[in-house]
Amino acid sequence: MSVVGKWKLTVKGPTGPMPSILELEEKDGALTGTQSGQGNTSQITEAKVEGDSISWINHTDKPMKMKLEFKGTINGDEMSGKVKAGFVGNYPFTAVKQ
Repeated sequence: MSVVGKWKLTVKGPTGPMPSILELEEKDGALTGTQSGQGNTSQITEAKVEGDSISWINHTDKPMKMKLEFKGTINGDEMSGKVKAGFVGNYPFTAVKQ
């Protein structure tokens, strides 16, 4: 099962669900991609898959400048886990492959 492709991701944040699109691709044997949401698209970094575990970092400027550290588990065409949102806290996320 490849994680490469488009994922509809939702973070369950303190102000309600925050949807985004995670697009993963493989380049030169490394996992890379972009994450888009709230009118902002940014390149993800440090993306890794080990077994059924996935992690990546997204730096965003909207609604404020923040480092988002995602760590989750892949189960077929779905993933779920937690995102550490800088100093704000940790929130659950889910994603479905499109």
